[in-house]
Amino acid sequence: MGIFSWILLGLLAGVLAKYIMPGKDGGGFVMTTLLGIAGAFIGGWIGSLVGLGTVGEFSLGSLLTAVVGALVLLFVYRTFKK
Repeated sequence: MGIFSWILLGLLAGVLAKYIMPGKDGGGFVMTTLLGIAGAFIGGWIGSLVGLGTVGEFSLGSLLTAVVGALVLLFVYRTFKK
């Protein structure tokens, strides 16, 4: 998957993570997008390490791991923001 695909996947993952875990976060859409992109990278990397897919394909599994990564980053962001 190219960098543009990861950005789109991250955007989708960030929006889904924000939908699953709503709340008031500073930064709004920009922060959600950045957390989603970072979550996509981290989730995809960890998912490929444990055998849940590869970082080179766009599938339901890669979307799921990206959303989980974005949720984890959103939780960590909210924890340290307080």
